[in-house]
Amino acid sequence: MNQMESNLSDIKETGNIRRKPGMKRTYRAVIIAASVILILAAAAYYVHSRSFESTDNAFIEGDVVQISPRVSGQVVRVYVADNQRVHKGDLLVEIDARDYGLRVEETKARLIDAEARLSSARSGVDLTSDVTAATLVQATAGLEAARDQVDILSAHLQQEEADIQAAEAALRQAEAGRLATEAGTQRAQADATRYRALFQKDEVSKQTLDRAESEAKASSATLEAAGHAVSGARARLEQAKAARISTTSALRQANNLAHQASGRLQEARAGYKQVRIRESEVKSVRAQIEQLSSSSRESELNLSFTRIYAPEAGTVTRKSVEPGNFVDVGQALMAIVTDRLWVVANFKETQLTYMKPGQSADIQIDAYPQHKLIGKVDSIQSGTGARFSLLPAENATGNYVKVIQRMPVKITFLGSPPADIQLGPGMSVEPTVRVR
Repeated sequence: MNQMESNLSDIKETGNIRRKPGMKRTYRAVIIAASVILILAAAAYYVHSRSFESTDNAFIEGDVVQISPRVSGQVVRVYVADNQRVHKGDLLVEIDARDYGLRVEETKARLIDAEARLSSARSGVDLTSDVTAATLVQATAGLEAARDQVDILSAHLQQEEADIQAAEAALRQAEAGRLATEAGTQRAQADATRYRALFQKDEVSKQTLDRAESEAKASSATLEAAGHAVSGARARLEQAKAARISTTSALRQANNLAHQASGRLQEARAGYKQVRIRESEVKSVRAQIEQLSSSSRESELNLSFTRIYAPEAGTVTRKSVEPGNFVDVGQALMAIVTDRLWVVANFKETQLTYMKPGQSADIQIDAYPQHKLIGKVDSIQSGTGARFSLLPAENATGNYVKVIQRMPVKITFLGSPPADIQLGPGMSVEPTVRVR
């Protein structure tokens, strides 16, 4: 008991010592300072939480270009390796180009042949057109000449018909005159015979007899002349008929020539159909040339596709091709991760109240905690990540539990990253956006 009383006495004395006025003031100062520090820290946290928004649900995203062949064939050379840095335009893979080269030569030869046929067809069009035009002019002139000849001969024939009619009338007139003269001659001869008998009986004078005999001789001469006139009229009629026969034959021949000239004219006009046929051949050959030109360009393009070049600068990844492999169109050979990188940060929807494009952001990379990169908010996706997931939630059925959604925010880097770090799609980062 005494020991215990002694200990209690010591404790009381110690407590009395600690409760000295100076110690009390120090104790109070420490408490006040700690309280001020806690208040300042809380205020700083409050201000920071109001001015900054951050998330650890973020990763680096970038353009990844898949390299695939546009023609099939056997790979003869591969010029890159995995994780190799390439520049835009660097040769990556080479495919056996011999078959495609032969196709280029074949299409070029066929194109040359078609161009030669086009030149020949054009010459044929020009020649046919010239010959047709000349033949048409000649046939037109021949037809006009034949028709003129027909008209002339027709006029001659009409004239000769008139001449025949006139000759027939003259013949009839001459025959009538001969008959009249013959009757007068017979009467004059009869008178001369009667007067001769009367003269022998001395019943008429010598003068009367001489006059009767003269009249008889004159009538005989007139009859002879009338006979000659009839013969001349008959000869003229026969001549007119012969001329009509000749003119008719000539007219028939002229009509035949006119028909032949008309046929040549129709043939010459039909020559323009040949010209149009030739022009159609030219169009057909020109269409073939255009088709062959397209085939030639396509074959040259396919030949160029046997050499695959890097479309963008970046790093080769997932290379799956080796020399000797047979590759098909669209087969994945490798991928190139380009230098266009950005951050996709999935912020809670409650963090987007004051966030907008153009705000600055600090980017902390998990792989390089000693580096802090600077970026800015580029855009905010119009829709939550869950809405565009493979199996979006159906909140219209069953019991509904409200869950805070996350919105993808695209943050781009300002400037290039340091040379001693390597960034790639999928790396985790923690961005902090200054929203106020």
